[in-house]
Amino acid sequence: MAQQEVRAIRHSATAVLISSTFAFTVCFAVWMVFAVLGIPIKNQLGLSETQFGLLAAMPVLSGSLVRVPLGIWTDRYGGRIVFFLVLLLSVVPVWLLAYATAYWHFLVLGLCLGLVGGSFSVGTPYVARWFPKERQGLAMGIFGAGNSGSALTKFIAPTLITAAGGAWVIVPKVYAVALLVTAIVFWLFSASDPRHLVSAHVSFGEQMALLKDPRVLRYCQYYSVVFGGYVALALWITKYFIGEYGFSMELAALLAACFSLPGGVLRAVGGWISDRYGAYQTTWWVMWVCWVCFFILSYPQTALTVQTVSGPWQFHIGLNAWMFTALLFVVGIAMAVGKASVFKFIADDFPDNIGAVSGIVGLAGGLGGFFLPILFGALLDLTGVRSSCFMLLYGTVCISLIFMHFSFQSPSRVAARAGDAPVVLSHKDY
Repeated sequence: MAQQEVRAIRHSATAVLISSTFAFTVCFAVWMVFAVLGIPIKNQLGLSETQFGLLAAMPVLSGSLVRVPLGIWTDRYGGRIVFFLVLLLSVVPVWLLAYATAYWHFLVLGLCLGLVGGSFSVGTPYVARWFPKERQGLAMGIFGAGNSGSALTKFIAPTLITAAGGAWVIVPKVYAVALLVTAIVFWLFSASDPRHLVSAHVSFGEQMALLKDPRVLRYCQYYSVVFGGYVALALWITKYFIGEYGFSMELAALLAACFSLPGGVLRAVGGWISDRYGAYQTTWWVMWVCWVCFFILSYPQTALTVQTVSGPWQFHIGLNAWMFTALLFVVGIAMAVGKASVFKFIADDFPDNIGAVSGIVGLAGGLGGFFLPILFGALLDLTGVRSSCFMLLYGTVCISLIFMHFSFQSPSRVAARAGDAPVVLSHKDY
């Protein structure tokens, strides 16, 4: 290949990475809009905690369900055209959100605007195929840093509402215009390469047969924790700060960004770590960090009275706002790294079906992000304990660690019991 052609490919790859990351950041900001917008809507309509959780989760549901077909279409038709159409089609429901009045209006429009959440399964294979295998983890990590759009919403949406005198309808109007501009910018600066359409000859049934591969199912389980948990907390945590610590919406959103921002931006670091140390080791340590943090975060504010020989002794156990925020910051970093490491597995094991597999895995992660906020609300309505959301997440991580331990070690144990020669494991053995 001529040096001039190599330079042209590298230039196109860089342009694709930058434009796709920018577009995905805007998409994620729109996808997480109910994390802030849902609070005034909840007050306006008098919603319960469970109803709020359902409202916040509706875009996550549709954004998850469309990931599989969008990933397959990306393999088949190319990421540029699919990504552009996703951006363009999402403008209408976002704009109409400003004119919704009834609860069911918000639910239906939330389902429609959730299309932007499917952009992840478009951009991941689109970006990955522009880079050599040894740099795909980093490239996908940089693209995935668009998750920081969640933090962007927490900065922008409260500011817009305040500037409009408390009128929340300004937010969807501004976001709709932003999506339209983003679609134009993306189309102008992105590129296509017909050589990347590696699955054009593969049928839909053959691609869906990947669901039978146990590796895909394992990656679905891991991603439902690191991405599903991230999305659920990004939607829930602003309201948590308001209810638990009595903060204003502006301060609560700012502190919530301490979780959302590293949870998005540092995904690129996670890609680099996965390239260097392997997807398995990276994911394993991510789960342990989350396990420790969720254990501490699960403990509710508790007042205790202990009877001593000198009389009753009263003391309080609980996290103050700064300790709570610091632990969330650590969780955000861990989840950012974990999201990247899971997709490093996919790029290594399924180079010809990145779109289809990333769509399936993204669906599992998105469904986790859909069900968890609803369960958070139901648990809060049922128990009255706000930290019950972290108790639930702690349980999911426990299951993940047990699952990883046995699934990753079983091949070596089987070989040992069979009396075979020692086996050196790589991630492909799992």
